Amino acid sequence: MTRIVEKYAELPKALRKPLWQWWHRTMNKYDGENAANFMNYGYESLNGDPRLKLLNGDEGDRYCIQLYDHVVNREDISNKEVLEVGSGRGGGASFITRYYHPKSYIGMDISDSSIAFCNNYYNVEGLSFKQGVAEKLPFRDRSFDYVVNVESARCYSNMQSFFDEVNRVLRDDGKLLIADMMYPREIEEFRNRINRAGFKIAHETEISKNVVASLEKDSERRERLIDTKAPKILRKSFKTFAGTIGTSRYNNFANGIFQYRSFVLEK
Repeated sequence: MTRIVEKYAELPKALRKPLWQWWHRTMNKYDGENAANFMNYGYESLNGDPRLKLLNGDEGDRYCIQLYDHVVNREDISNKEVLEVGSGRGGGASFITRYYHPKSYIGMDISDSSIAFCNNYYNVEGLSFKQGVAEKLPFRDRSFDYVVNVESARCYSNMQSFFDEVNRVLRDDGKLLIADMMYPREIEEFRNRINRAGFKIAHETEISKNVVASLEKDSERRERLIDTKAPKILRKSFKTFAGTIGTSRYNNFANGIFQYRSFVLEK
């Protein structure tokens, strides 16, 4: 199972959707107290950058929240209509809606159990959740000002279709705010897909060191949560998925096998 987690994005396309849904159902099953509402690797500011001010109730998820903040903080999304594709357990959607005050924020995910969890758990004005597939977004043309995508695109069965669909649902001056991990050999093709979909790169940042710093500071919390929530047979796989110190996922980030990049893409 650990090997499957590590190589998920390289698996045959037909296997990715059911495996992803199974993974989310498993997390929803064992996290009965809703303690794991973020699934990203996080971000830590370096070089003395100001520390993000958070409400007390959000402090425990600081590093995961800081990744979402990094993705959106270059843009003024207040009073804008925003879609997040791949919203997972909804923590990022809740943070952005509460702190950045968009006119509306829709979190969309392929997992029916995650959407059911989010619609039951969150009660934030302007925030809603909808099930859907990234490669065929269930929205009209030119419906959104921004699309957010965090650690999700790499897992899609057809990334090009996703970029094409985002272009379709964005308004003429819309932007895609995206962050994801990738092998260095994949970066050029990632940029080619962006260009083919009709986007241009307004801003690109490699944040691998920020992600490693986040994992190092957050590893103890992640391990404690997994040891408390997950059955023993799944703990190793969960820790690999979470990138805790010593796992192959953490080592891939630390050694540069994986790079992590964020983009602001203009239509």
